[in-house]
Amino acid sequence: RLAMLLGDGTVSQNNIQTSTTCTAKPMPRKFTPKRSNIGISPWHPAWWKRCRSSLPPPPERLDRRPAVRLPCARSPAPLHSRPPASLRPLPGSPCISAASASTNSPGKMSLISQNAVQKRCLEKSGAGDGNNEDIGYPIDVDAEVEKEAKLKNHNKERRKKRTKVLESRQNKEEEEMRQLESSLFGALYAPLEFGTEVGAAVAAPDEDAPLFFTDRSAGDGVDDLPIYEEELTHEEEEEKVGVKVRKPVWVDEEEERTEVDIVKVARLRKLRKEVDEHLISGKEYEARLRGQHAKLNPFTGWANMDRKTPLPGASDGESDDEGGVDDILRNNDELVVKDTVKLLPGMLEFSRLVDANIQDPSSGPINSVQFHRNGQLMLAAGLDKHLRFFQIDGKRNPKIQNIFIGDCPVLKASFLPDGSEVILSGRRKFFYSFDLVNASVSKIGPLTGREEKSLESFEISPDSRTIAFVGNEGYILLISAKTKQLIGTLKMNGSVRSLAFADGGNQLLSSGGDGHVYHWDLGTRKCIHKAMDDGSLAGVSLCTSQDSSLFATGSTSGIVNVYKRDDFLGGKRKPLKTIENLTTDVGEMKFNHDAQILAITSRKERNGMRLVHVPSFTVFQNWPGPRFSLHYPRCLDFSPGSGFLSVGHAGGKVLLYKLHHYQNA
Repeated sequence: RLAMLLGDGTVSQNNIQTSTTCTAKPMPRKFTPKRSNIGISPWHPAWWKRCRSSLPPPPERLDRRPAVRLPCARSPAPLHSRPPASLRPLPGSPCISAASASTNSPGKMSLISQNAVQKRCLEKSGAGDGNNEDIGYPIDVDAEVEKEAKLKNHNKERRKKRTKVLESRQNKEEEEMRQLESSLFGALYAPLEFGTEVGAAVAAPDEDAPLFFTDRSAGDGVDDLPIYEEELTHEEEEEKVGVKVRKPVWVDEEEERTEVDIVKVARLRKLRKEVDEHLISGKEYEARLRGQHAKLNPFTGWANMDRKTPLPGASDGESDDEGGVDDILRNNDELVVKDTVKLLPGMLEFSRLVDANIQDPSSGPINSVQFHRNGQLMLAAGLDKHLRFFQIDGKRNPKIQNIFIGDCPVLKASFLPDGSEVILSGRRKFFYSFDLVNASVSKIGPLTGREEKSLESFEISPDSRTIAFVGNEGYILLISAKTKQLIGTLKMNGSVRSLAFADGGNQLLSSGGDGHVYHWDLGTRKCIHKAMDDGSLAGVSLCTSQDSSLFATGSTSGIVNVYKRDDFLGGKRKPLKTIENLTTDVGEMKFNHDAQILAITSRKERNGMRLVHVPSFTVFQNWPGPRFSLHYPRCLDFSPGSGFLSVGHAGGKVLLYKLHHYQNA
């Protein structure tokens, strides 16, 4: 079959049989070794070289085709040379069919058929009998022996190198461990003194072994002074006092003469303690940098190497009496969180975190975001009819729950201040209540005796007792947060646009289309004060501080007025500050928990959000910054400790920021 594929005309298809046996004829070409070869072993390489040189040239082929070489694992020999004994057909081997033996004479067998026959003979003889392994070239045997010897030597050298590398690595690790032990614990064993024998017993090491020893080898029986005597006496004095103070390795004398201008460089302005502070000394500059680093990276008490350790000789009673209050006052832990730290104007320290709803973004605009009073739970709701809860950690912000409200696109959602329920409303004549404890949703409304077709705007009192809805024709609807029933109404002269509670929920502020601000007493359901908002034609937004000392009003022209509530009730109509940084309708406004920041937004303006420093009534210059885009902000909220600020925009995302001035969320 191989001859047919290669195109040899001497073999026909009739001559090919699958299973026939015959006796193979010897090769027609013979040669006689020269006399010079006599006396040389046939296993010697020179014997084969001389034999090959005495061969006659190969006969010319009639078909002029190139000789075909069979693949062999060993180095192939020339075709005109005598093949090795392993490739010769053995007598009686089934290598040539009877038909081919009858048609082709032994002396005229073609080269292609010989190669095919030899290949089949090799396969069958190798599979059936393993006694002919020693038959082959002597050169190949010697080469194999040399290769095996070289391989063994190479493996031995590799093993030696590997063991050397491992030993050196192990010695290096042991040396590093010794150095580490000596640096951490000092001399673990007492050094041998001059004159002691190696086998002599060594005294047990002292628990407080010194880091030096006394050399008595050169003394005449007199104890020499110990090494580092000055440091020893200093350490003994410190041990008597009970406080170990570390010395600086290097002191720069120019720090006392250097002065740093912390106003000239923008990023150093956060180191100021007063607004008009400019130049500080080098030591003060270093101290403030360390304080700033400690504020951004909270200190761990276990790493304090300078902390006081109790004296070993003191009793329990003495340590309790002497170090009871002192230990509390001297450590770095804050027993009471300081919330009265002044926030400086100009630049606000903040950083952008992972989006609060990154695990489940909204497919529609976000209309409401709010933090729970624990500072970890946050809700987000919008026009996609979903209410989502997230656990805010600033890194992953995992989603906790998702609630679908099929018949109400949410325009506002808010926690009750006690954290037990969530109130949701939209442009519908009913609203929803979601119980966080029982995980149940209740549909409430329409309200009895009222014809309002939309209850989309509301406010909840800080005492979680009253919910105030914006009604039609200047009416304010008061609903009990417990029973969800209408308990009263208030009537303004103009239309109602915004509401805000004050005085812990006992008073209510309202503003609307007539440009006036109303103060209501919820106990008597009467208006106790009414005054015109300065420069306002129609009020659209209201907010009060947590202590009800300040309140802010927003109008359709983008003007925001900040008032002191007591002065406004006393008859003072001029606001403390008029903020004109917005040019379109004012949206949501909110004070943070200590009333040092006022956030104002506008839904109709891209990046329409400003943060106001309330003590100086100036806007922070670096908010929101050139790298961050707020899209079209629609809602915002501060966490209870003002550590986080969340902003929901029309793109369906809730942006999360960390305010570094505040330590707690």
